[in-house]
Amino acid sequence: MNDPFGDMPVGDFRREAHRVADVVADYLEHLEEFDVLPRIRPGEVRAHLQDAPPEDGEPLETILADYRRWIEPNVTHWQHPGFMAYFPSVASGPGILGEWLAAGLNSNVMFWRNAPASTEVEQTVVEWLRGMLGLPDTLDGMLTDTASISSLLSVVAARNAVPGLESRTQGLAGRPEIGRLRMYASSEAHMSIDKSAIVAGVGTEGVRRISTDAEFAMRPDALAAAIAEDRRDGWLPFCVVGTLGTTGCNGIDPAAALADICERERLWLHLDAAYGGIAALCEEKRSLFAGWERADSLIVNPHKWMFTPFDASLLLFKDAEAYRSAFSIVPEYLSGSTVDAARNYSELGLQLGRRFRALKLWMQIRYFGRKGIADRIREHCRLAATFAEWVDAAPDWERTAPVPFGLVCLRYRPEGEADERRLAALNRRILERTNAGREVYLSHAESAGRYFLRVVVGNPRTGPHHVRRCWAILQEAAAAVHR
Repeated sequence: MNDPFGDMPVGDFRREAHRVADVVADYLEHLEEFDVLPRIRPGEVRAHLQDAPPEDGEPLETILADYRRWIEPNVTHWQHPGFMAYFPSVASGPGILGEWLAAGLNSNVMFWRNAPASTEVEQTVVEWLRGMLGLPDTLDGMLTDTASISSLLSVVAARNAVPGLESRTQGLAGRPEIGRLRMYASSEAHMSIDKSAIVAGVGTEGVRRISTDAEFAMRPDALAAAIAEDRRDGWLPFCVVGTLGTTGCNGIDPAAALADICERERLWLHLDAAYGGIAALCEEKRSLFAGWERADSLIVNPHKWMFTPFDASLLLFKDAEAYRSAFSIVPEYLSGSTVDAARNYSELGLQLGRRFRALKLWMQIRYFGRKGIADRIREHCRLAATFAEWVDAAPDWERTAPVPFGLVCLRYRPEGEADERRLAALNRRILERTNAGREVYLSHAESAGRYFLRVVVGNPRTGPHHVRRCWAILQEAAAAVHR
């Protein structure tokens, strides 16, 4: 009997859950029948949605019919094997199932007492991932939503660790006795570093961008010179952000050299390996990250290249107390929830309420196994290397960056054409034509004054024929545009 003030009856839930499972399975089975980019204009979906919520409830069958008619076909299909833009953010089958189970439990991972199993699964998953990446057990960690939040937490922890600054209690405003805070990142570092500086009170002018070498890696000599200059000019350096796999063009900052400088200068070293760090699942790639275990904080995002449903960012750190001292506030109404002998994750960051992100990772790591995940990453790197070989062999194309991971940066450059503005316009038109076909979706970047295209391989559903088709489409688009 239905309770007019209760939830969906369990029998109805069971029936509809099977229906939803079929909807999702059908979607995954027929992904390639969709255009990667939907053929719609702004406002078209809203025009078909109800202007006001229904006064009385509707059958889930009706709701799902509208989902399949207006929502499912009209998203940009990140799951599609032809989606090769930005970075891969793909949800695997076991990860999706883990997300469903986590939603059913609705466990709020604040303190151990109100989420004992959830807390300990997260601890286990963090330890698994740390070991899978070849990192030492001297690093602790937790899961957050994105690299942006992981970076923000680390920048605030770094700021809080500055001796005598007392930023947690005294703040930064109206204190002429302290110098302006300065943090450092390469010219290729992600914009989330600037956002962290904004929120942490450092400001974008407090972020000094350091020049890079021919392979887009931060130059340690330029960093050391910048720190010395800033100290002379009254700045207060406190943090260096290195990137191990830059968003635009695969730049890998020299972690060991940055660690040497930070130890000498007593600065916090934060390493953003949100994308590239996943490659360390493959032992043969770990030399690219030499020295990263010396960082004070380190990010690797399973939702970028480990087929984990968005969102899941792994934040590792040397000292949990540095985060606890920066963020922990336990009011009286929560004091009975803490257990000193247990991990209380909400004390280590901004959030009180936290999703049970670890469950989907726990399930997919067990389902694929360490070797299964690493082998998939190897295949993506192999496909990217093959694509790079095609580019290198083509007379009117050139690579614009190394290919250590699954990202290939390239541009069309007809023989004799050297004007960067004309080349940028030409490649922009190639990108527009490629994406207009909606078989594949690519993105672009610009570095060292050059506009180029980006092709990212990182989806377990993307096979050799998809990569070859992408190359053919680019060549066709270039020929059409050049004519």
